Amino acid sequence: MYQLDYPWMLVLLPLPILVWWLLPPYRESSDSVRLPFFGAVADAAGLQPAAGAVVPRRNWLQWVLAPVAWALVVLALARPQFVEPPIEKVQPARDLLLALDLSQSMDTRDFKRPDGNMDTRVHAVQQVVRDFVARRKGDRIGLIVFGDAPYPLAPFTMDHELVSTLIDESPPGMAGPRTALGDALGLAIKMFDDSKAQQKVLIVLTDGNDTASKMPPSRAADIAKERGVVVHTVGIGDASASGEDKVDLDTLRAVAAATGGTFHFGADQRELEDIYATLDRITPQNQKTLSWRPRRELYMWPLGVALLIVLGYQLLMAAYVGTVRGVRSMRGRQSARADADAAAGEA
Repeated sequence: MYQLDYPWMLVLLPLPILVWWLLPPYRESSDSVRLPFFGAVADAAGLQPAAGAVVPRRNWLQWVLAPVAWALVVLALARPQFVEPPIEKVQPARDLLLALDLSQSMDTRDFKRPDGNMDTRVHAVQQVVRDFVARRKGDRIGLIVFGDAPYPLAPFTMDHELVSTLIDESPPGMAGPRTALGDALGLAIKMFDDSKAQQKVLIVLTDGNDTASKMPPSRAADIAKERGVVVHTVGIGDASASGEDKVDLDTLRAVAAATGGTFHFGADQRELEDIYATLDRITPQNQKTLSWRPRRELYMWPLGVALLIVLGYQLLMAAYVGTVRGVRSMRGRQSARADADAAAGEA
């Protein structure tokens, strides 16, 4: 689509006519010599004296080309452009961070699969979380694992295949045997500091009790609330166990409630799948579509044609004047030669 970026510049089109109507003609004075016998000189030369003013006369090319050149200059000032079809880019409006407990207890084989067989906690979690990541096509996803301390495995990225690969290749105990839930929340909050997303969501999964954190989970939850981070907590494992192996459901509930998130507990793989399906529904994909139309400037074309018209006219007039002068000079020489021949014949 073609358009003019400054269409109001077209009001300049009648400007030369207004100047011609309103301003007086340009006059220029020049020195001259008075001859008392000018009339006799003019009669001897066979010339008819005219008025003292010299008024340049326009030829038909000027009447045609001057308005065309002016119209092209005004068109260039109006900035013609070619607007290309719109280009759309989908930008995620949410950053989603997964924090997975990879303490040694995640290797416990007590998670019941849908077929009735028992599986390790980490294998069941990897399957469910991998499927969850595959469904989040519009979100940037980051990954944290924690045990004795939290470790960032993936920054916020749209490369979901990379995140899934890291989840599959993370064995239990790689971060230490204990559970540092509070420190994992602190690291997650820090990762969100550079996020420009409208929504910041953290999903924490753990099967143990926080025994290794320097920052209490309750304090980390308060900071997350101040920074606008919503924390959803998922507990798995044995709530009736003791010590490190006991999952602290009360702490998970408190963290979720403090940040406006939700708490879930999964006793087997089917319940865990239902939990992540629920999380998928309560955090629907939220995308922002950016659209822009590239513009190509075209002002140089009418401006270039106007310059070519002016230059072409000047070159044509220069050639014409040179030809006329040459013809006149040749005729003058022929006339002088004829006069000389006539004088020689009379002699």
